[in-house]
Amino acid sequence: MSSSPLSTAQAARKALADRLDQIRRDSGKTGLELAAECGWHKSKSSRIARGLTVPSDADIRAWCRACGAEDQAADLIAASRTVESMYVEWREIHRDGMKHVHEKTVPLYQRTRNFRVYASSVMPGMVQTAGYAAGLLQAITDFQGTPNDVEQAVQARLKRSRVIREGDHRFALVLEETVLHHDVGEPGAMVEQLHHLLTIMRQQNVSLGIIPFRTPRTIWPLEAFYAFDDSLVAVETLTAEVNVTAPGEIRTYLRAFEGLSRIAVRGPEARACIERAVDLFG
Repeated sequence: MSSSPLSTAQAARKALADRLDQIRRDSGKTGLELAAECGWHKSKSSRIARGLTVPSDADIRAWCRACGAEDQAADLIAASRTVESMYVEWREIHRDGMKHVHEKTVPLYQRTRNFRVYASSVMPGMVQTAGYAAGLLQAITDFQGTPNDVEQAVQARLKRSRVIREGDHRFALVLEETVLHHDVGEPGAMVEQLHHLLTIMRQQNVSLGIIPFRTPRTIWPLEAFYAFDDSLVAVETLTAEVNVTAPGEIRTYLRAFEGLSRIAVRGPEARACIERAVDLFG
């Protein structure tokens, strides 16, 4: 890919900062004059203009009012909200626990018709069992140091995952074989999870591909991503969720997904990969 999702989010943030600074220059005000008129610390306008400080809605309104550009405030606030939703740290997302995050995304899952999911380390959320999800979410909570509502979050995740069995949804899932071997949860949880995966792959609305160990690569392993129709790709990094909405970038992710799909095995070969993993855990 030509750029990372993080670099794209940073570029969008810089573009917003540049627009605000252009408004200031057009008004003829200096950064110090703008900060004074808005009642800010003298360095705040400079930090906003350089993209170092993220402006709040109130900051943008004050900036535009001081520069005689109040008619541009609404568009700039909308642009700012879009930028801030592109890159959101997990600690911020999970600051009140995980349950509400799953509940908040239910409408997205329900309205999506075509899911394309690539997983390189753990099982996709919509195919996780309760035991596997509990182990994974507990590990994430412990690592992030966020409020522990794992029991409630697991139930919310399972409720959201009903879309794989209900409604008009299609799922194309591509997993690296390593996903089958990462032990998550209590003893026996992996065996239960792998058997569940064997059941899920029999559904007519599910296409499961597995990229075996030592497969010659035409697409290198990537961070996990979820494509919701052709409108959104959510990329999961260690520190943040990156939401890609630019059509060109979405097409790049979908092209990568096609490449990953081509090197994945399906049907009996995929089942054999899962059964080998079951034998190792059994």
